[in-house]
Amino acid sequence: MLRRRNLKRALQKAFLNPEYALSVFYKRFKSYLSYRFKSGSSAYPETVSLFLTYNCNLRCKMCGQWGESGWARKLPKEVVSKGLPIDKLETLIDDIVTFKPAITLFGGEPFLYSNWEELVCYIKSNGLRVNVITNGTLISRHIEKIVELGIDELIFSLDGPEEVHDEMRSGKGTFKRATDGFKELLEYKKKSGRNNPKVNINATIFEINYRRLDELVEIAESIGADAITFHHLIFQSDKICSNNSRVFKDEFDLNCRDWTGFARDTLPDIDTEYLIQKLHELKKRVSPVSISVYPNFTDKEIRRYYTSFEFFPDSYSPRCVSPWMTVYIFPNGDIKPCLDTCFVAGNIFQERFSEIWNNTRLTHYRSVLKKRGIFPACTRCTEFYRS
Repeated sequence: MLRRRNLKRALQKAFLNPEYALSVFYKRFKSYLSYRFKSGSSAYPETVSLFLTYNCNLRCKMCGQWGESGWARKLPKEVVSKGLPIDKLETLIDDIVTFKPAITLFGGEPFLYSNWEELVCYIKSNGLRVNVITNGTLISRHIEKIVELGIDELIFSLDGPEEVHDEMRSGKGTFKRATDGFKELLEYKKKSGRNNPKVNINATIFEINYRRLDELVEIAESIGADAITFHHLIFQSDKICSNNSRVFKDEFDLNCRDWTGFARDTLPDIDTEYLIQKLHELKKRVSPVSISVYPNFTDKEIRRYYTSFEFFPDSYSPRCVSPWMTVYIFPNGDIKPCLDTCFVAGNIFQERFSEIWNNTRLTHYRSVLKKRGIFPACTRCTEFYRS
C-alpha cells in the first residue's frame, strides 16, 4: 500500500501531524480494502475538498484554471462570482461529520470566498481538520482569524525567487505580499503560543525555476514554513487530452476536454541530469524545513517524464485509487470523483452527500476505472500518486 521509496515523506508528514497521519492511514487502508474487494462502492473518503469559488485575484501562467489556456477563462462572469452557499455547506458538514474527513478549502482563491470565516468556524466546531490551499497574497489581511479560528494547515504555492514568482503569477509584488504575510503569520503564532496553522509550500518544477530550487528552500526557511514539497510539472499533449476525452465519450457518453489547460505543443526544456542531481542534493539537505519531492520518481522515471509525452512510471502500480479516497465539490454543488474531470456523480443542492457517495453513478465510475486501471491522462495527475 505504501511504497518503500515514499516512506520518508510519510514519516516526515507523520512527525508534523502524528494524529492526523494515523487517521489518514486508517481511512486509506479502508479505501484500499474497498477497492480490492468491492464492486465500485467505497468506505467514506479521507478528504472532502471544497472548491469554494472560481474567483481568483491572480492569473498564473501554469494554472489549468486561469492560465493562458485555462478552462475557467471561458466561464461567464456570473458563474465566476458565485460561491458555495454557506447554508448548504453547513448542511454538508452535518452530513459528513460522522466519518471525520479532513476538509480542504481551495478554488480559485479561498480567501476571496465571502463566508470563509463562518465556514471554518463551523467546520472546527464539529471537530474536523481544515486545510487551505492559497496563493498567499491575502494572508496579511486575515492573520488573526486564520490562527484563532484554528486552521490546521496552509498550503502555499511558491514558484521561485521574487522575479520568477511574480512572472509566473502575472503580478508584480505578488511574491512580497505573500512572503511578508507568512512572516507576519509566524510572528503572530510565536506571540500567541500557537503551532498552527502549519505552513506547507508546494513548488512546481518547470523551466525557469529548476536551476534555482536551493533558493526556494531558503525562502521556505525564511518565512518559517514547516515543509516544502517539490512537485513535478503537470503537462499533457493534445493527443493524450483527445484520447482521454474519447474514453469518457465511450464509457460515460460525456464530451470532455478537461485537461486542455495543461496541454502544450513542446516538451519542457529541462536538463534532466541537472534536475536529478539537484533533487538528490535537496533530499540530503539539513534544514528545519521538511523537504520532499512528489511524485517521488526514480531517476529513470524523471528522465522519461520530461522527455516524452507518453509516460508510465515503473515504480507505481497501473491503477488509480483516488476516487475511493477523496472527492471534490464545486461551486454549483456538483460532486466529482476527480478534480480534472467532467464526470458529475451528483449535486449536494439536490441530495445528501451520504446518498451520493455510493450511488449508482459513482460506483459505475469507480468500476470502470478499476477495470481499466487508469484513464489516458492519469499518469500526470497528482492524485494517481496518492498511494
